[in-house]
Amino acid sequence: MRSRRTVIGAVLILISLPLGVALIEAVSFHVRNRNNGSIVSSGERREYLLYVPRSYDRSRPTPLVISMHGAACWPAQQMNLSGWNRLAESQGFLVVYPSGAEGAGPRVWHVADAREVRFISELIDKLEAAYNIDPTRIYVNGISNGGGMTFVLSCALSSRIAAVGMVAAAHFLPFSWCTDQRAVPMIAFHGTADPMMPYNGGRSWIAPDIFPSVPAWTAAWARRNRCGAKPVESPVAADVTRIEYTDCADGAAVVLYRIQGGGHSWPGGKPVPEWLAGSTSNGVDATSRMWEFFREHRLLERGS
Repeated sequence: MRSRRTVIGAVLILISLPLGVALIEAVSFHVRNRNNGSIVSSGERREYLLYVPRSYDRSRPTPLVISMHGAACWPAQQMNLSGWNRLAESQGFLVVYPSGAEGAGPRVWHVADAREVRFISELIDKLEAAYNIDPTRIYVNGISNGGGMTFVLSCALSSRIAAVGMVAAAHFLPFSWCTDQRAVPMIAFHGTADPMMPYNGGRSWIAPDIFPSVPAWTAAWARRNRCGAKPVESPVAADVTRIEYTDCADGAAVVLYRIQGGGHSWPGGKPVPEWLAGSTSNGVDATSRMWEFFREHRLLERGS
């Protein structure tokens, strides 16, 4: 009888092990990926993940970088993908990762919804109230759907955002949607083998929309910034070419890094599954190049 109870007990332990491991993993995932701040915007609770470097000095105006995750992703995933915290620590700026709204489906940025713009504006307000943020050095960047939201913010919040950066950006709105006339500096990175956002435009499996070609989109931004018509191309690595529009209004340069064979990924960042997104190039570090670009641009004055 005793041996039977022992066997039953051993079986129950073995059965419970996978459940226990799964529970531990679930708790660990939650801890690693939880946000650390929230605000109420448009009647909804909105979350964000903020990183303040140890070198932060309240007496000195400090730049702020806002980094937007892609569709079906979340702030901690964007933090790990891009590696912004490492630069924030060494260069002395704050970085915040806002979260798309919670709902029945995955977190996404509803780029045509004014409430998303209001959320980011109110998030900036909150951070400016809590920290000594330099209002002339607020920058926004994002990947995929977050890159599309970055475009929207460059138009709707151009009086607050000094420059923007986009990686494998998903542009669902036509460029004519942007009626703002301010020349906003822009740096972008896009792979020629992106399976989700085709470099040369067209359809992909992720949405029914027809995506514009990346070169044409970049040229449209250059016209917005009143740049010279012909870009200058220069090699960066075996698989990376830098395409820059110069002679832009207010020095608002437009730069595209073309990643030959690159996929829907963050160059120089944490690789994503290649079977899903394609290859991740190490020929250029998008985060470092973005920061170099951002440092060259600031708002001449609030509201300009």
